[in-house]
Amino acid sequence: MRRALTERLLSHPGRLSLAYFLVLIIVGTVLLILPATSRNGQFTDFNTAFFTTVSALSTCGIVIVDTAAYWNLFGQAVILLCIQFGGLGVMTFASLITMTISRRIRVTQQLLAADELGASKLSEVRSVINVVLVCTFSVEIIAFSMLFPALLRLNNGQVSQSLWEALFFAVASYNNAGFTPDTAGLYINSWSVGLPILLSAFVGTLGFPVILNVFQCAHKRLSPKRWNLHTKLTVVTTLSIVTTSLLWFLAVEWNNRVLFQDADLSSKLWHALVAAVMPRSAGFDISWMPHVSEQTKLFMSWIMFVGGGSASTAGGIRVTTFAVLILVCRAAFLRRKDDSVFGKRLHTQTVIMSVAITATCSVLIYVASLILVAITDRSLTDIVFECCSAFGLGGYTLGVADPHNPGTLYVLAALMIIGRLGPMTVAYAISKPQPPQAVRYPAESIIVG
Repeated sequence: MRRALTERLLSHPGRLSLAYFLVLIIVGTVLLILPATSRNGQFTDFNTAFFTTVSALSTCGIVIVDTAAYWNLFGQAVILLCIQFGGLGVMTFASLITMTISRRIRVTQQLLAADELGASKLSEVRSVINVVLVCTFSVEIIAFSMLFPALLRLNNGQVSQSLWEALFFAVASYNNAGFTPDTAGLYINSWSVGLPILLSAFVGTLGFPVILNVFQCAHKRLSPKRWNLHTKLTVVTTLSIVTTSLLWFLAVEWNNRVLFQDADLSSKLWHALVAAVMPRSAGFDISWMPHVSEQTKLFMSWIMFVGGGSASTAGGIRVTTFAVLILVCRAAFLRRKDDSVFGKRLHTQTVIMSVAITATCSVLIYVASLILVAITDRSLTDIVFECCSAFGLGGYTLGVADPHNPGTLYVLAALMIIGRLGPMTVAYAISKPQPPQAVRYPAESIIVG
C-alpha cells in the first residue's frame, strides 16, 4: 500500500515537489505560531510565522523579525530544520523514501529523480543522492569545526552558546540561508567567523552534480580538462561573476563615506568579498546594504537574479542558464549555426529551456514588481532589488517586506517558493501531462531583431 502510494506520487515529480514543500510550510508555520517558540512566550501572528517558515524552507533568509532576539532556542531549532530540509531538496527525500519502502528505485522514478537532482545519467541517481547527503553533512561538519573555536573566543568562553551558534552558522551558510543566531549581527564581520561561512556558502552554490563530477575526476586522477560540460560552464561562469562583483564593489563603493567612513583596508576588502559571494544566494550581514549606491543595488539585483549552480542550494535562473544565453547571443551575432563551447555543441532542448526559464522569470519579477509598486510607496530600485533577492534566494532586504503590509509578505513569499522549486517545476505541477506530439509541422522562417 505504502509502496504503491509512493510510486504514484513519484509519477509526477512537479506535483510531488510542490506538495512536499506545502506540507513543510504548514508544519513549520504551525510550530512557529506556538508560544513555545518565541522568547516572549506569546503566540506569533500567522503572517510572521508563515513568512519566516517560507524564507527558511526556501533557504532565502529574508527576515522580518530578529532571529536571535525574537525566537528562543526551540524556535531557532525549527528554523534550522526548515533550512536543512529545504537545502537538501525535495527529490532527495522522495528518492530516499522510495528506497526505504521498496528497497530500489524503478527506472521511471530514476528518470524523474535524475531530472530533479541534476544527474546527467540514469546510473548517477544513487551517486548524486549519496553525494547530496555526504557532501552536505561533510561541509557542515568542517564549517562547524572551523567556526566553534572562533565563536568560543568571541563569546568569552561560553561553550553552549558557541556550540549552538557554530551549528546554526554551519547549516545556514552551506544551505545559503541568511539567518543568523547572532543578535548583534557583528560576528560575520570577523575574518575567523566570516571566512568559513563565505567558503561554505560558495561550495553550496556550485550544485551537487558539479561536486559529484569533480569528486569523480579527482578520484580517477583526471585533470579539470576532463570535467563534463556542465561542470566547466558552472565553474567558469561562477568565477567570472564573483570576480566581476568583487571588482565592481571595489570600484564603485571604495569611496562610500557612509559605508566606509572609518574603515581600514581589511574592512573594505572583506565587504568586497561579501558583496562578491553572498548576494548570489547567502545574504548574511545585511547591515551595510542600505548604504550602497543605487547603481550597486541594481547590479546586485542582476547577480541575485542569475543565482547559483543548478541543483544547488542557491536560487535564480542559475549560472548555466545565463551561460547558455551568452553562448546563444554569441552564435547569433557571429552567424553560427551551432552553439558550442569547450569543444562541445549544446543541445537544442538546452537552449530552448534556458530561453524559456529566463523569459518566464523575467516576467515573474516584472509582475511582482508592479504589484509591490501598487501597494507600497518604496522606490522602484528597492522593489526590484527585493524581488530579485526573494526569487534568487539572496536573503538581502531593504525593508520592502513589511509586517504591517501583509501583501508584501505574500508576494515575496510566492517568489521565494518559485525560486526554491524552480519555475519549470511549478509549471509542471499545475499542468496536465501532454501526450507526445504526433505531427511535426513544416518550419518557416520569420524576421526577428
